[in-house]
This record gives sequence, structure tokens and C-alpha cells, in this order.
Amino acid sequence: QVQLVESGGGLVQAGGSLRLSCAASGRTISSGFRGWFRQAPGKEREFVAAITWSGTSPRYADSVKGRFTISKDNAKNTVYLQMNSLEPEDTAIYYCAAEFQWKNYAQLSSYNYWGQGTQVTVSS
Repeated sequence: QVQLVESGGGLVQAGGSLRLSCAASGRTISSGFRGWFRQAPGKEREFVAAITWSGTSPRYADSVKGRFTISKDNAKNTVYLQMNSLEPEDTAIYYCAAEFQWKNYAQLSSYNYWGQGTQVTVSS
């Protein structure tokens, strides 16, 4: 089993920044993707960003490209999501996820493990 714990959410004004963290523990995963997804009220959970288990090849949803940066500290087994130029439309619960079979990184169904989520609220 893999446990994922997110932190770093909060309330920020439009144009501000936040950095989310996702710490992994338990079974060591040495393949596949680590991803960030988000779910706004009344909407489906959607892909935000993903990175390989080794911390390379970041991928982004078009809606966050140029504003968000995903990275991974392999020594800490922690994935980060640096969010800049935040907009009210970014308000959501943000979830980190992990899979180890190199499946489609943008699909929810690819991921085996999920964190509990952290709330991000951007005020206008």
C-alpha cells in the first residue's frame, strides 16, 4: 500500500501563489506517474499536472500551463505543485495520486492511490 498526504492548501487572493506538497509513504513505487487533480464544487475531478516517478517529463493541463509547476524531491519522496498567478477558477480541492504502470497520466482511472485532498480557495 501507498499512503499519500497533501498539504499546503489555503485561501489566497487572485494573482497570488501557493505551493502544495504530497508526501508518499509505504510501498516504494519506482515506475509510473505521480499526478495532481482537482475537483471544483459541482464539477468532475480533472487532471492538473503529472510527473514521472523519477521527477522528469512534467505534463500539464492547458488551463494551468505557464502558471503551475510540478516537481519532485526524490530524497523526500514528495511531489510539489507550485501555483502562481492563481485565479478564482482555480478554486477546488486538490488531490495527488500515484500509479506505477505507465498508464495514461491524465486519466483518473489510471491511478491506484489517492490522497485525501487539500482545499485551495482563490478570492477575487
